[in-house]
Amino acid sequence: MKILVVDDEKDVQILFQQRFRKEIRKGELNFVFAFSGEEALKTLDEMQQEAVLILSDINMPGMSGLELLEEIKSGAAQPPPVVMMITAYGDEENFNTAKKLGADDFLTKPVDFKLLKDKLIQIT
Repeated sequence: MKILVVDDEKDVQILFQQRFRKEIRKGELNFVFAFSGEEALKTLDEMQQEAVLILSDINMPGMSGLELLEEIKSGAAQPPPVVMMITAYGDEENFNTAKKLGADDFLTKPVDFKLLKDKLIQIT
């Protein structure tokens, strides 16, 4: 499964690579990283919508994760990819906005990787 992770914090890449080391080595998961909403849209375009799942931070400089979500869900190939929003703030307003824009799931930071792995198994 190809997964696009979008977060302005670059250390997220190392964290995901460590936590999913076995799955990456076995070829079960393939992570691609973008460090802004704008970069994520370019990456998705280059991947020709190959991403099955997108994990996006909400609070990023420039294009927010919510703006990215709206772009992905309105302009994506059919069926659109599954999008899980990740935020340090578990507030109801962000949750409701993300759901309204088409988010498929919502995770809070720090990410519970066991929970995320369980969710990934359900998607595959």
